[in-house]
Order: sequence, then C-alpha cells, then structure tokens
Amino acid sequence: MKLILGCIRKAVEDFDMIKDGDIVGVGVSGGKDSVALLYGLKLFQNFSPVKYKLKALSLTLGFDDFDLSPIQSLCNKLGIEYIIQPTQIGRIVFEERKEKNPCSLCSRFKRGALHDLCKENSITKLALGHHRDDAIETLFLSMFYEGRINTFNPVTYLSRKDLTMIRPMIYVEEREIAGAVKRHNLPIVKSPCPADGNTKREYMKKALLKFYKDIPYSKQNLLRALMNTEQLNIWEKKK
Repeated sequence: MKLILGCIRKAVEDFDMIKDGDIVGVGVSGGKDSVALLYGLKLFQNFSPVKYKLKALSLTLGFDDFDLSPIQSLCNKLGIEYIIQPTQIGRIVFEERKEKNPCSLCSRFKRGALHDLCKENSITKLALGHHRDDAIETLFLSMFYEGRINTFNPVTYLSRKDLTMIRPMIYVEEREIAGAVKRHNLPIVKSPCPADGNTKREYMKKALLKFYKDIPYSKQNLLRALMNTEQLNIWEKKK
C-alpha cells in the first residue's frame, strides 16, 4: 500500500482534494478499486496533514445475490461507519426499461443516489475509486463514441448539491491496486450486474493493453498528455 498511499497524498496535495474538517464518504461498490480506496484513505488518516472523518457508502441496486457483509466486516474492523442504501436501480435498468446500453443510465442513477445519500449524512466530499487507467479509458471512450476530448476531473464541485467529488487514486495504476488488494487480503464482492465484463469500457481496456504492449511508455505519455496544459489541458492543478 506504500505506493498507493504516496499517490493518494500527491493527488490530495496537487488538487487540494481534502480540507480540515471534511467528512469524506467513499462510494464502495464492492470491487477492488473502491475497497482499496476505502482502506487507503483510512491509512492516510494516520499521517495526513489535514484531518477528516471517513464514512463508507454502498447502494444495493436491487439484485438478490449482492452480499455486502464482507464490506461490513471490513468497516467494523477499521472503525468506519458503513451506510447501506437500498435501491432498485439494477431492476429498473435491466428488467423494467430493458436498456440495450445500460451502463450510462445505471451510472447516472447511482451518482444521483450517492449524491442524495451524502447530503442526508452531512458528507462534504464523495470519494470515488477511479484510477489513472480509468481516466485514460474514459478519454478514448469519449473520443470514439462522443467525438470529443474529455475525461473525468480529479475534483468536481456540484453546485446544485453543494458537494465535491474527488478521485484520490487518480495517479494509481490498476495493477498496483490489484496487487495491494491481494497482499492485504481485502474483501471483494463480485458485481451482480448482468453486463459485468461485457461493456464498452471492458472493450477499451483490452484494446489499450495492446497499445501499451506495442508502444513503449505509451501509458505514461497518455497520462502526461492529460496534465500538459499546452496540449489537452484537461486536468488543472491548484494554483
């Protein structure tokens, strides 16, 4: 976790993500990224120059085979308040609306539910487990499917909700997360989503792996491009 903690600290400092007195809610899906983020932010509290409180948030989505008890046990062990919000988002998207491309709508529903949950629990920052591979994949998905150069920001303020979304693992590679989860025996809950593993993002992930294999340093250069103000100017550090 040492490398991940270093990346979290750098992201918090570079983008002024967390301030003294913040109540940080971590969106926990049960996957490796969100679980690693929750664990990392708990460890980061021990030496962080800013002091903050931590809560874990999960949505049930309405699937019968979604057991969050391993996450509850982890939160109990770490001394983190765990809030589970029952929803029917999965059933609405897949059973009622029968969406052919469900990911976008499902994500929008989940974001809205998490935003509301944050406001109900006085949470000032919503932390999401997106990492730098996610950022690059989103960039290519946006270009290929939307015709624009865009990806998510490390910090996004939502004025309508008076809530800030942060992505503390924006500098972390996915392989580092997978390794840390295995080494620290962190619990993972398999996604019950019918589209899991068969999405546009999964396709883009596999396509990019070929680029990384064929073109040396391509991943590092893509991340550098995201932060280069003379090129894409997508991410802007604090002044």
